[in-house]
Amino acid sequence: MGNSIDLSGRPVHFIGIGGIGMSGLAYVLARRGLPVSGSDLRSTNITQKLAAEGAHIFLTQEASNLEFFDRHPSGQTPQIVCSTAIGKSNGELNAALERGCPIFHRSDVLAALIGEYSSIGVAGTHGKTTTSSMIGYLLVAAGVDPTIVVGGEVTAWDGNARIGKSEYFVAEVDESDGSLVKHHPKIGVITNIELDHTDHYKSLEQTIETFTKFSNQCQIVIGSVDCQIVRDRIKPMISYSSEPGRVADYTADNIQYHSAGTSAQIYEYDKLLGTLKLGVLGNHNLSNALATIAVGRKIGLDFESIASGLATFNGAKRRFELKGYQNDITFIDDYAHHPSEILVTLNAARLRVGAERRVVAIFQPHRYSRTLEFLAEFAQSFKDADVVVITDIYSAGEENTGAISGEKVVTEIGRYHDRVCYQPNLEAVSQFLTQNLQQGDICLFLGAGNLNQIIPGIVDFYQAKARDAHLTTIALS
Repeated sequence: MGNSIDLSGRPVHFIGIGGIGMSGLAYVLARRGLPVSGSDLRSTNITQKLAAEGAHIFLTQEASNLEFFDRHPSGQTPQIVCSTAIGKSNGELNAALERGCPIFHRSDVLAALIGEYSSIGVAGTHGKTTTSSMIGYLLVAAGVDPTIVVGGEVTAWDGNARIGKSEYFVAEVDESDGSLVKHHPKIGVITNIELDHTDHYKSLEQTIETFTKFSNQCQIVIGSVDCQIVRDRIKPMISYSSEPGRVADYTADNIQYHSAGTSAQIYEYDKLLGTLKLGVLGNHNLSNALATIAVGRKIGLDFESIASGLATFNGAKRRFELKGYQNDITFIDDYAHHPSEILVTLNAARLRVGAERRVVAIFQPHRYSRTLEFLAEFAQSFKDADVVVITDIYSAGEENTGAISGEKVVTEIGRYHDRVCYQPNLEAVSQFLTQNLQQGDICLFLGAGNLNQIIPGIVDFYQAKARDAHLTTIALS
């Protein structure tokens, strides 16, 4: 795949245009007036939105799609954009190769956009979607009018991308496939570094090398020194910490976590800036906010504007996203799929409900390689849950070698937790939850796969149950 895409007007065709990473880029190019087209396997709100912006959408991934360009007004061969998920067996990709179309990875498009702006690239094993969304939200609230591409949907700009008129571009930059090294933003943010994507990285050291190269390509690096690897190996130019007593450029004191969010006094180089109030929960979100404050201050925003903007940030979709409240049961969807993410997400849930109400965690492990590599860590990640439900592993295209299974995950968690059960598929999970949830529960669906597809049905079940109970009460009164 090449690395020098033409954004001056030549057609761009995305294979897999509906993906969360691809669609944001397609949206920005379409809004810039480029001829954009793409294929996916089904119509979604994302593909419909792109069509409304003028993108030509195919709902198959077949070689015949490229015949569209035989009569394209531009008369030019299209540039083809793929993600890592598009394999060599894809017929549309093979047809593009036979036609001699230039082929690009989605990171090549992102790298080209980053190069055109005063860019802020947010990287990290965890927290990059929330942090990039938070930075983008702040800049919008402060009237900076940025262009934004992130890996999650945000209600404030109705999607995963926004086109702005200023010099600033906020982007989530991903390390999962090694493409992080293509990016050269003006400001780079690194939230933390851990081994995660074991399908690509064979060791933590390889992961560190990727982040190190990225950091060396940024003009300014802002990083969390609560992560030892960031502190010792990256050595950011501007540091932040949410841990009391740690030395950093941006710190928090008098931290108070409560069910409605977080408040803290914020210091810049030992000078009190003021009080920050967040509507999002947990220490991890305070850390994300400190990164956002550091970026905001670096581009010249006053703390009052920063605090005002962050006070109304509600997070990205699938990041502790409220999906329903029925029969006094709260339903939350979260993308957490790494042990560290599960720990902080369940801790946030416990902060929200206190000790008197049950936290019910439903987890769908994501990828056989990740589940096997981190099995011991997963086993100890559910301490803040009262009930744990595990279903089968979502393969994400990986081959099942038989080395790991959902049942084995349950066995390991059972060494540390006395209320864990195995439900082999989504139907079984749904049945279990409709029979076992109690009033007052907070129910968290965790994972990067398709577990969240069952949430609407369960919410509907408890809505009907509450309605029936209400009607019975009326009938008896």
